Amino acid sequence: MNSQPLSPDALKALVRTVPDFPQEGIQFRDITTLIGHGEGLASTVHHLARLAQAKGAQKIAGMEARGFIFGAAVAVQLGMGFVPVRKPGKLPIATIGVDYDLEYGTDRLEIDPAAIASGERVVIVDDLIATGGTALASADLLRQAGAEVSDALFVIDLPDLGGADRLREVSVDVSVLMQFEGE
Repeated sequence: MNSQPLSPDALKALVRTVPDFPQEGIQFRDITTLIGHGEGLASTVHHLARLAQAKGAQKIAGMEARGFIFGAAVAVQLGMGFVPVRKPGKLPIATIGVDYDLEYGTDRLEIDPAAIASGERVVIVDDLIATGGTALASADLLRQAGAEVSDALFVIDLPDLGGADRLREVSVDVSVLMQFEGE
């Protein structure tokens, strides 16, 4: 990577928009073009790590699956631990979990409760905030485990879907690198 990371505007240009996926009328924001660009990925992690450090992170949490990409990289860059927030049945130990609503049905997230020390400041990192359901469930779950969760970082915000505002309503500050209007 050059000495200066790419700007958020330059990173936004690396995100591919796929029209009408997964259904007509949806503008899918595809990060595979961003993570496949070495300097783009490194710059994204740099910006997220700078934000996490400014928020006083002691540990980073990321949700399966794309949150693992960015969250683990941020944790490595900052030299701190990473907490994987998993889909059900993926951890081989006793877990704590939370069920949450999806547009059509419900889902569940689980973590190893021993992965977090009581009062530890955990910052959530994920690729995208849309409606906020997964991020809200993750914040709730991490708080149940004893974490202090007051910040979440995302590469992309889709502000028209209201997820960032929903997180702010439960005292989780949201920072993003870029926004795309519309769905």
